[in-house]
Amino acid sequence: MKTDYTIGELAALSGVSQRTLRHYEAKGLLAPRRQANGYRVYGSKDVERLQQVLLYRACGLSLETIRALLDDPAHDEAAVLRKHVAALEQRQRDLARLIGTVRKTIDHLEGRRDMTDKERFEGLPAQWVAQNEERYGAEARERYGDEAVDASNGMVLSMSAEDQARFRALSDEVFERLRAAMATGDPAGSEAARLCEAHRDWLCMTWPADAYSLEAHRGLGQLYVVDERFQRYYDGPCGAGAAAFLRDALDAWEG
Repeated sequence: MKTDYTIGELAALSGVSQRTLRHYEAKGLLAPRRQANGYRVYGSKDVERLQQVLLYRACGLSLETIRALLDDPAHDEAAVLRKHVAALEQRQRDLARLIGTVRKTIDHLEGRRDMTDKERFEGLPAQWVAQNEERYGAEARERYGDEAVDASNGMVLSMSAEDQARFRALSDEVFERLRAAMATGDPAGSEAARLCEAHRDWLCMTWPADAYSLEAHRGLGQLYVVDERFQRYYDGPCGAGAAAFLRDALDAWEG
């Protein structure tokens, strides 16, 4: 049984690139020993640690959180993985439900079956949750905690077809009101206030009732500006500066 690996061999074994292995080393996640010629050598402990890193990344944890876990003398890997396996299994069930909706839609389009209005929307909330977890999950869990994120995901997954329609309508309304408020040039004006109200209503469809506050809402507005992904989300459909205008409107709004 092989016990030592070069960086190329470990990359081939694990399926991650050599660049990623060097990045993990720079982040303090791996510490291979060096040969006299400077080449990296990964032993069995390094292989085990890399597997832990990749498993935790698959669970949506950030590299900083993973390093803190692995460096904690009281770290219990089995306990941490048990905590996350339930979420992974739920995502698997949600994906199966979405696949079922896609197959029903194909059969409907090709004339093999009728499709009820309720069936049309089954599985879509799970898709929204999966996309958000992939894009923002690690940061959200680090910032707000697992309990808050899981509660928000639960609200989305429990949406009825009517809730889903209202959620989409509110999302469209936010963009419409953002464009209208930007046209006035006044983040403290009446159009901006209506924008903030619509944005609050949209948020509260995915935030638990006790989670919303004006302070938290304003903090989110600041995040929209500093995170380029959120900035694109608003600037794309509404024009350059939209995310910054929304932040300024929230700062001026009295709620």
